[in-house]
Amino acid sequence: MSTIVDLRSDTVTQPTAAMRAAMMAAPLGDDVFGDDPSVNALQDKIAALLGFEAALFVPSGTQSNLCAVLSHCQRGDEYIVGQQAHCYRWEGGGAAVLGSVQPQPLSHQSDGTLLLADIEAAIKPDDPHFARTKLLALENTLGGKVLPFAYLTQATELARSRGLSCHLDGARLFNAAVAQAAARDTDPLGEAKRIAQCFDSVSVCFSKGLGAPVGSALLGSAELIARARRIRKMAGGAMRQAGLLAAAASYALDHHVPRLGQDHALARRLADALHGIPELRVEPPRTNILFVDLAQEAKARGDALIAYLKSQGVLATGLYRLRFVTHLDVDEAGIDRAAAAVRQFFSRSVLN
Repeated sequence: MSTIVDLRSDTVTQPTAAMRAAMMAAPLGDDVFGDDPSVNALQDKIAALLGFEAALFVPSGTQSNLCAVLSHCQRGDEYIVGQQAHCYRWEGGGAAVLGSVQPQPLSHQSDGTLLLADIEAAIKPDDPHFARTKLLALENTLGGKVLPFAYLTQATELARSRGLSCHLDGARLFNAAVAQAAARDTDPLGEAKRIAQCFDSVSVCFSKGLGAPVGSALLGSAELIARARRIRKMAGGAMRQAGLLAAAASYALDHHVPRLGQDHALARRLADALHGIPELRVEPPRTNILFVDLAQEAKARGDALIAYLKSQGVLATGLYRLRFVTHLDVDEAGIDRAAAAVRQFFSRSVLN
């Protein structure tokens, strides 16, 4: 079998040779004492890049979101969030379990947004019967969809007018920025800052499309990050010679942002190749995530399709709804192999 084409997630990326070299050359200290120079340099770099006073390097996006929510909210407070948002649905209920902060989930629209009217209606009055609504949490990209910039400004302005703070789960912020820059013919880093400045805090992941092995950053005011540092310690996220990991993230920021457009093009290439297969309903990708729904008559074959793809050296996730994620370890040849394997599966099914 030739090289595996792993389309399960952009978290599966391996550090490039140049990134590994940067990691091995990184000066190290003890980040718990605040004297790891590589961690400090990364925190300064990402804070300046996105226009915040301070940043905190953490092991994961889940912990970054947890630190954010618990820094904005106290016990008995709540945050408004989407039903499909990662910090609500996919992070073990951490804010509720560990912080006694109640989520107020809302339904998404087809473009990933939350209706402004729904946000406003979800804000509770100052009454002992209700949890105190303190925070609006949005995610960009959401399932690969870029939330419109005009919507971000409207939603955050609404939240602030009602006394709420605003947090962005920007795990794939730079994917959103690259797509937004392509649409506006502007600079991706400038677009990333433009998006981030709508919010009081932002979480950014380095281990997805940017290709670093580990780590995220939480950005905000110096006061918020001081609170988050204490929460990171309680959550077991304070690391020692973490500069080895921070150097990889710093390298990714310097070298891997513009190339995210290649991942977006590969997702479109796969979508184009799968169009026309009668058993599939292909959702046009906005960035690097492609969703493909099985038609009603094909749903019983979801498990068999995933197993067949694996036997052909192609990894994906899903059952009735398949997810393919492109990243820096996938090329055009791999995408073509994946598309061919899907076509072969349904051709075999017809013949059988």
